[in-house]
Amino acid sequence: MAAIKRKQFPAPAQQNGSNKKQKSVTSTAPAVQEVKRPASDLEAETDSDPIVESDTTENSGDDDDGVSWPSDDEAVEHNEQQHAEIDRDALTRQQPLRNTQPRSKVSAGTAEHSSTNSKEAHAKQKALALERKAAKPNADSIARAKKLWERLRRKSHVPRDERKKLVAELFDIITGHVQDFVFKHDSVRTIQTAIKYANRDQRRMIARELKGQYRTLAESRYAKFMVGKLLVHGDEEIRDLIVPELYGHVRRLIKHPEASWILDDIYRGVATPTQKATLLREWYGAEFTIFKNEGKGPISGELKQILNEHPEKRRPVMHALHDLINLLVQKKTTGFTMLHDAMLQYFLNVPAGSAGMAEFIELLKGDEEGDLLKNLAFTKPGAHLICLALAYGNAKDRKQILRVYKSTVASLAYDAHGHQVLLAAYDVIDDTVLVSKSIFPELIGKSVDLDTNQTQSLLDAVVHLKARIPILYPFSGISKSILPTEDIDLLESIHTIRTTTSKKDPSVRRQELLANLSPSLLSLITHNAEVLVQSSFGCQFITEVLLRATSDREAACKAIVALLQSNSPDVRKAIEMPSAGRMLKNLVQGGLYNPKTGTVEVSEPPLHFNASFFEDLVAQDRIVEWATGGNSMVMVALWEVEGASYRERMEKILKKGKQRLKKAAAGDTTHAKGNKGSQLLLEMLDKT
Repeated sequence: MAAIKRKQFPAPAQQNGSNKKQKSVTSTAPAVQEVKRPASDLEAETDSDPIVESDTTENSGDDDDGVSWPSDDEAVEHNEQQHAEIDRDALTRQQPLRNTQPRSKVSAGTAEHSSTNSKEAHAKQKALALERKAAKPNADSIARAKKLWERLRRKSHVPRDERKKLVAELFDIITGHVQDFVFKHDSVRTIQTAIKYANRDQRRMIARELKGQYRTLAESRYAKFMVGKLLVHGDEEIRDLIVPELYGHVRRLIKHPEASWILDDIYRGVATPTQKATLLREWYGAEFTIFKNEGKGPISGELKQILNEHPEKRRPVMHALHDLINLLVQKKTTGFTMLHDAMLQYFLNVPAGSAGMAEFIELLKGDEEGDLLKNLAFTKPGAHLICLALAYGNAKDRKQILRVYKSTVASLAYDAHGHQVLLAAYDVIDDTVLVSKSIFPELIGKSVDLDTNQTQSLLDAVVHLKARIPILYPFSGISKSILPTEDIDLLESIHTIRTTTSKKDPSVRRQELLANLSPSLLSLITHNAEVLVQSSFGCQFITEVLLRATSDREAACKAIVALLQSNSPDVRKAIEMPSAGRMLKNLVQGGLYNPKTGTVEVSEPPLHFNASFFEDLVAQDRIVEWATGGNSMVMVALWEVEGASYRERMEKILKKGKQRLKKAAAGDTTHAKGNKGSQLLLEMLDKT
């Protein structure tokens, strides 16, 4: 047993001798072979080594000075360490020596030879690439078309006559081969240029050649732009060639990274109402993709109508619609108008106050970045959806939704649809402090004393067709002179909903908003009356604010009266305009005329503008001048004010100028049919 142990587990001295022997053997053999040699060979070498024999004999016997033989585990570990040392030695011998010669000492001839080889290799690669291009179908035609495109795309550098020749040559090349061009990223640009400069027949020729390929083209990273250009420059025939090829593939295309954008552009921009309805119906499930409209009437995309006709389909249709909406929302592809329309259809058909509606509102709020809510606010169906969500949501929902829009209030105000979100917030959120802090600083400025930039921004907003609406709505309420018809219809529906979802009285809510909004706007009128009076929207702004503001209006009224004494030609001309005349008439009356009741609704508290206006005209001796001028109806309104203290004085002045009144009432070159205001004043004088 001792002999066996000595062979299998040699002592340290034996290992050194064995290593020397093994190194001499492995110096002539590959390292891989040395590692894979069996253990029996190693044992044979150990037995034949006299040094090992003598060492083992010397260490054998009973007198071993307390040294014991290693255990089996220790022996195995020691043997593995020995093999690892052999492997490292073998790898060291195999590793080639690095060139320690400095790079600066490399001969010039060697560098020149390497550079020459590199140039030759590059030239060969270039030649090979050209050969491959030349071997492709229509290579010569595509190359020539690209040369023409390079010239045509620089429109300002190509004379018109030359461009016509180039376009004619380009069409000679592509006619009959359009499909060979549109599926390549470089040659498809030549087709786009051809569409740009083509006539109607040439565009139709291109569209017909691509018939049957439009779905594939829409999915192409580059060809989709060609489809868009064809729709933009095309006519109804081209549109009707392209759109039907998308039928049956809407659910797939709206999820495609490339085709989804061209599909939405078609839906938003060029599709007819029938085509839009057909595309939207496919969102409601596979059934609407396979089977077309069974009714004899026009195709409708309104989900409510479909569910009324087929109530048994409510559950699968709502489920399919919700799944597709949720998929796109989770993918964060939320900028599609088509998606917004589908979301609106879903929300309109969820029972009010149900768990489904609460879940859908949570889906709207779930986007941490707020991109979904922001994208929705700038489309017609999306803005409608947000307004309904504000109306049906609870206080927490409204607060979270409004918080998303705090940084985009100005953009919403100027948008054709986004301003509706601000109006809905005014009407349904009971926390008017939250509304004032979230909206008004971004809309009109953060302080009553506006700086130059804030003043200019506000002046631009009050004369903008859309931006003035969220500024004036708290003053005017639902008024046809301020709001378009679609805004009125939406707000009336919201007012119906808020009776069950809002607690605060609408009149109280409005007064609280006016208290926060009035000071800044009155300050704007006081310091910029000369600018505002020169536009019709500016005059309307002055009227609405002065008649309904809840703060002190005296300074603003004095600024308007001071316009009568202005020496500026622009201001004097503006005062004589009909828009300024209507403004002064309403201010003199102290309220707006209600055509339904036939009376003037006097503001509370009273404005008392008429007395100061009359005194200023008397001071300038311009009573008769105004009574016979273009804004004579202002003097009629001044006369009709009930309980006016200046009535007798005004009557005396007009009687002195009665001849001028008669002349103006009879008509002249300025008023061919006679001045209506002068005629009414004469009738009033005759009655006294």
